[in-house]
Amino acid sequence: MFKNTFQSGFLSILYSLGSKPLQIWDKEVVNGQIKRTQDEDIHSNVLEIVGLNVQSTYITCPADPAATLGIKLPVLVMIVKNLKKYFTLEIQVLDDKNVRRRFCASNFQAVTRVKPYICTMPLRMDEGWNTIQLNLADFTRRAYGTNYVETLRVKVHANCRLRRIYFSDRLYSEEELPPEFKLYLPMQIP
Repeated sequence: MFKNTFQSGFLSILYSLGSKPLQIWDKEVVNGQIKRTQDEDIHSNVLEIVGLNVQSTYITCPADPAATLGIKLPVLVMIVKNLKKYFTLEIQVLDDKNVRRRFCASNFQAVTRVKPYICTMPLRMDEGWNTIQLNLADFTRRAYGTNYVETLRVKVHANCRLRRIYFSDRLYSEEELPPEFKLYLPMQIP
């Protein structure tokens, strides 16, 4: 999808305020729903993914199961709200041994487990809105001793609210981010 695109800085694959936030995504919903809703904390539209079973309600990118993202930027960033329910996300990468590896991060996982093609790990989220930064190059090197080449697929399972999902060339501090990549909480007036 993005293989032949010049990639530097930031590359967004989901933005909840866009006219069609799921344009390049596919949806799977069983006993749940995926909808745009107004979040009471940030007073803005967000994408909500909720379901009884985290495995059966999700969004996946790219929409075409035969296609791959081809994103070479190594850091995945998600602005996500903790709904205090089971939540998991999955990222499929390609390494320099030409092996497809999956990283699954879940808030119900207690320990990291590395198997040949999948690495499951715990994901700790604070209450409310979180910015999750995953350094996929570092994960690939530490889990498999290989080098990250590109991200092939991203899958976000229930239960969460999403503001934005993007890739970056490195970890950025809040001050370095462009305004449209920041999460603004409304001012509290006493």
